[in-house]
Parts: sequence; structure tokens; C-alpha cells
Amino acid sequence: MRTLETDQESLATKESDLNVSVDARVERNSSLDTRLGPPASRARRLWASRFGSMVAADVDTLAALAGEEISKPDWELMAAEVMPLVAACRWHHRRAGRVLADRRLRDRPWWLLGQRSRVVRVPFGRVGIIATWNYPVQLLGVQLLQAVVAGNRVVVKPSERVPRTQARLLELAASAGLDERELEVLSSDREAGAALLQDPEIDHVVFTGSTEVGRRVAEACATRLIPSTLELSGCDSVVVMPDGDPVLAARVAWAALTMNHGQTCMAPRRVLVHDSIASRFAEALVPLAAGAQRRSLADAGAARRHHELVQDAVRHGARLASLIPDSPEGDAVRAEVALDCPVDAEAFSAEHFGPLMVTHAWSTEQELIELHRRGGKQLATSVFTSAPGRVDGLLSRLGGGMVTVNDAIVPFAHPSAPLAPVDQSGWGVSQGMEGLLSLTRPVVVSRTGRLRVPVGEPDENAKMMLRTLVRRWGRGASPPPARVQDPD
Repeated sequence: MRTLETDQESLATKESDLNVSVDARVERNSSLDTRLGPPASRARRLWASRFGSMVAADVDTLAALAGEEISKPDWELMAAEVMPLVAACRWHHRRAGRVLADRRLRDRPWWLLGQRSRVVRVPFGRVGIIATWNYPVQLLGVQLLQAVVAGNRVVVKPSERVPRTQARLLELAASAGLDERELEVLSSDREAGAALLQDPEIDHVVFTGSTEVGRRVAEACATRLIPSTLELSGCDSVVVMPDGDPVLAARVAWAALTMNHGQTCMAPRRVLVHDSIASRFAEALVPLAAGAQRRSLADAGAARRHHELVQDAVRHGARLASLIPDSPEGDAVRAEVALDCPVDAEAFSAEHFGPLMVTHAWSTEQELIELHRRGGKQLATSVFTSAPGRVDGLLSRLGGGMVTVNDAIVPFAHPSAPLAPVDQSGWGVSQGMEGLLSLTRPVVVSRTGRLRVPVGEPDENAKMMLRTLVRRWGRGASPPPARVQDPD
């Protein structure tokens, strides 16, 4: 049997190992001297510009590789991946210097005599990126871009599903001006991801994927007390208010569902439409679903999951917008909408990654919020209304990190738009100004001049002055009577 002394000895050993690991990391990062210089240096911003230009010039090669590996149409890669990545590269070239510039702390209290303070952004050191496959160019490209511009060295584990596409993207990044010290590329197999999480020189981990795997990544990082950024997808809603345009909502929701054939973290999984216009929404959606073409998913398992959810929704009483059920055929499926889907059907709040969307009518705002929050994975919500201002009052109740009004997914392509998932959709911030800041840490640098606050215990006159000063600050306030307990 393990004794208490044995447990304490084991705990002390683990704590000692952890302290050694932390000390080694601090010592290594204190002497960090990368060729491209500090965060947002001119060299790093020029690299960002060259990287974007190389990606744009190589679009045909990237499109061919993505088409072979995940059957992505070339126009979709250009519109949904290359264009946003190039825009992000240009934004970082222009704006990163100001975002990461030193910031002076103003409004100094008068009693901090002679002190001047500023906040300096410093890199974490070595950032590990475990890449995803569904947007192999845009997602990995922006994560790499921000980590490098923020001053970090980067280790990338490419996705096993798109190894050649991401290898080409990383080759372009290296050719734009990153050497082996600043960009290390691991194998694309699954074992490489586990090894990266155990690498003692990793200071921050960026992961995009499922909630299940994200939990394991978070546990590994927590054990080593290093931060992480987790984007774990969502089970997102399209909300159609009574004054919303049901025809526009149907067109936009269908386009968002079929983008990347439903394999998008922000793809709508359900439409919550007010019961007064539910029939008009369904009428506009039926011809779109009836004309859907078959497209391949990630693998045959994902296709089976899609068919199982569709069949389960029908068994619970949902109607198919396509009018005719799709038959399983390898990894290819048709996008589908289950109309009037009961909430007890699995598809209503299930975690899945395919082109299936359900609809459900609501009548009161409280009912809407309860339906929307089912599943606990709100990442991006779309609201259709003729009065956009009313959305502001719903933001805290909708949850998630992005709300689009009368649109879906597309506004997220703005290069300065951050994504901040919550709950089971992940944590941390990626993309935009906040995403760039999150790949650095703030350090306060304070300088004290000749005029300074006296040190040591003050004399009785000074203590009286301090008490008088503090009481003046509390003038006008009425604190409750102090409760003094008798000693036991």
C-alpha cells in the first residue's frame, strides 16, 4: 500500500520537476534572440507581407492539393481561405506595430511620486500549433501569422488529413523568411500531436478541433501550467425574429450550411424561426434543399453519422426539406434540413460536423433563449431582423463569440475580427487585434526617479495624515456597522 510519506515524496518530486521545467523555460526565453527581432518588428511585418503575397501567387498549387486531399472546390479555397489569409497578412503588416507597441500607464495617483510605468508586450517564446484540416490554409495560416508577428518561434503539427496542402503552406512561410529556428514542422501523424504536448520547451499551445480532444489538450497544458488557445467548434443557431426577412434568412442559412459542405466551425446547426413566419421560411428553403448536390465529407464515418442523424430526426417527426431522403454512398452526402425537428431528436443539439440543419418554431423570447442554449456550444449566432439595435439587448443571453445580423459566417473574414469561444466551444482569443495580443504576455516596466515615495514605517504625524486622507475618500459613503464576534 502507498503510505502518506510516499505520496508526499512523489508530490514533492513532481513539484521539483515542474519547477525545474519552469525555470529552464524562463532562462531560455530570457535569452530569446530570434533573427526577425522583437514583436511586430519591421522584419516580422515585412515577413507577413511577403507570406501573403506568396500564398496569393501559389493559389493554383494550394487549390490542387486541397482538392485532392479533401475534395475542396478551387473557388471555395480562393474565396474562403486564400482571400481572408492574404487580407490578414496585409492587416498585420499595417497594424501590428501599433497593436503591440509599448503603452504608457496614465492617470498615475499623485502619491506614487516619481514613478513612470509602461506595459511592454513580450512573446511567450515557443508556440505549438496543432493544425486542423477543414480550412487547411486559412486557419493554420492565420495562427502561424499571429504567432510569428507576436515574436514567437513556432512548432507546427500539420493535420493528418491534409499533410501535403499544409506542407506547401509552411514551405511558403519558410520561403518568405523563416529559418529552422523560427519555424519547426513536425510529422502529420497523430503521435506527433501527443509528443508536442509533452515537449518541455513549448510555452503556449494553439489547438482547433473537437471538444473531446480539446479537453485532453487542456489537461496536458494544465499539468505543465502553460496557457492554451482552444477553438472547439459550435452548435450554432440562426435566429429569425418576427420582423426578419424569412426568404433572406433561408438563402443565407443555406449558403452557410453548404459552405465547405457543412464542415465549418460556425456552420448553422439549427434555425429558430418565429412561429408567425415559420411556414414562409420553410417554403423558401425547400427548393434550395431539393436541388442539393452530393459532396464528399472528411471520411465514410462522417457520412454515416450524417445519415444516422437525419434518420433519427425523421423518426422523431421531422420533415425533410429535400422531400426525398438521401441514400448512403461512401463518403458523399447531400446537405439536408430537418423541418420542425423536435428537441428530443439527437440532431437538435448533437455535436456533429456535416451539412445537416434543423428548424424549430418559437413564440416567446424566453422560449427562444432556452432552445438556443441547448447543447452548450454557442460559437457564432446569426440574427435576422429589421431592427438591428434590438440584438444588443440579447448579446449576453446568446453567448458565443460572434453575432452576425442579417448574415452568417462571411463577416468573420474581416482581418481584425476576433473569435472568443466560451463554454464547450473553447477558450482564449484567436484572430484580429485581441488574437495577436493573446500570443504575447504583458510586462509592466516601472521607473522611479529622484522624487520617490518614502520607504519604511512613517512617523505618527504621517500616519495621522494617511488616515485623514483615506477617510476623505470615503466621505458620503455609509458602510454597515462592523460585526465584532466574541472570541470562543
